[in-house]
Amino acid sequence: MSAYQTDIQDIIELKRKFDSWGGIEPEAVARMRAQNKFKTGLDIARYTAKVMRDDMAAYDADPSQYTQSLGCWHGFVGQQKMISIKKHFGSTKRKYLYLSGWMVAALRSEFGPLPDQSMHEKTTVPALIEELYTFLKQADARELGNLFRQLDEAREAGDEVKARKIQNEIDNHETHVVPIIADIDAGFGNAEATYLLAKKMIEAGACALQIENQVSDEKQCGHQDGKVTVPHEAFIHKIRALRYAFLEMGVDDGVIVARTDSLGAGLTKEIAYSAEPGDLGDQYNSFLDCEEVSVEDLKSSDVVIKQGGKLMRPKRLPSNLYQFKPGTGEDRCVLDGITSLKNGADLLWIETEKPHVEQIGGMVRRIREVVPNAKLVYNNSPSFNWTLKFRQHVYETWQAEGRDLGAYDVGRLMSSEYDDTELGQEADRQIKSFQADAAREAGIFHHLITLPTYHTTALSTDNLAKRYFGDEAMLGYVHTVQREEIRQGIACVKHQNMAGSDIGDDHKEYFAGDAALKAGGADNTMNQFEAAE
Repeated sequence: MSAYQTDIQDIIELKRKFDSWGGIEPEAVARMRAQNKFKTGLDIARYTAKVMRDDMAAYDADPSQYTQSLGCWHGFVGQQKMISIKKHFGSTKRKYLYLSGWMVAALRSEFGPLPDQSMHEKTTVPALIEELYTFLKQADARELGNLFRQLDEAREAGDEVKARKIQNEIDNHETHVVPIIADIDAGFGNAEATYLLAKKMIEAGACALQIENQVSDEKQCGHQDGKVTVPHEAFIHKIRALRYAFLEMGVDDGVIVARTDSLGAGLTKEIAYSAEPGDLGDQYNSFLDCEEVSVEDLKSSDVVIKQGGKLMRPKRLPSNLYQFKPGTGEDRCVLDGITSLKNGADLLWIETEKPHVEQIGGMVRRIREVVPNAKLVYNNSPSFNWTLKFRQHVYETWQAEGRDLGAYDVGRLMSSEYDDTELGQEADRQIKSFQADAAREAGIFHHLITLPTYHTTALSTDNLAKRYFGDEAMLGYVHTVQREEIRQGIACVKHQNMAGSDIGDDHKEYFAGDAALKAGGADNTMNQFEAAE
């Protein structure tokens, strides 16, 4: 017996205990329960953590089974993404959501648009997680509501075959609720602050938390200059704080993503504590850019360390920060990755300055010498000029092969005139295969784009404004938006239905029966779009 039928029987039995419940319809209760599968954020976190762990195991067995997500800054955006995925691919399997701290700062702060420097209200992050899942649960309710209406119509028509088919779809309904990888930045403070915020995020439904090894009060966007990292021990304390938060909240298989910004971070705020040569603190300090000094050379504010039996003075900037030796970024990333995975992290994130499979793969192979099943989350960032970077890569590869490149001006590779050339097509082919190649060759389990909906919103709004406020006027909207919604079967063309009006009508009928005053009658303008579906 399906959960749906079980719920009907449970309510039938329950009604027998309460004489005054005559107006309660058991199947209506079963439908409402089906439309509200997840009662709390912790229900969601536990469910999605298992989904993610299963996906990680599947990837270990077959790297072609990598996962993907797009960054979302509003519940509606995340909802529409998952509705589109189900429409086009029939399943949400291996498709997640990413919650970007960058977009929270830029789009959700009460201070207005902010740079990605952890200046926004940290409570906005769990609030957005809750909002995303509210919209995803509503997508379930809407889809099931449509199936319930189809089931009623089939029953009324006496079509038992169709009714059984629809009932099977209800019984095996796949939820829109998927894992969210949520950005906790550098923890918004010390380890205790990190733990407290993590609990709120988990309570809201997050099964995976991503934390970076930057200094909280100096935090920068991963693709900007001026990044400052912390010694490994300080980062381990925050990873441990996240694990305690997961365990306290009963999400025992929660996922921790440890991000290293060391590739582009040339500064540190602290010299690591070292108890003996070769320990983790000593390894961190070995990357410091130092000069040998004698006691006589020292100024009153100088800090010195002992390396190789010599007295060394780390180079200290007027900002009171210390700098690393140039060219040590990859080595530091490898040490960061090994250290994080050996101290409680489940996945790594290596922030890079360009999308380059060989560069990422080289670091991962070194990490896997110590941690064989190391896996990455990778930012397919809009901060990269993908077209230019891949065209440059193809140009340089062909140049090394001695090919004739006289048809190409290396300073104009972004030009549209190269779109249909052999070089442009080869670059596009490599962009298209980048995720699959990196999953296979560089250990990338999850590919995400941090800010896609930020850019698509800007682009589509620009195109609409140009047409609507220009010569096309209303045609600018009809031609580029509504007509395409209808022809492509975009659910939002019925915006009243998407906002929940049909769900509300169902409830009115449950509550008031024939006396219900419903919005979805013959005069509802949504009926103009029946043909769209």
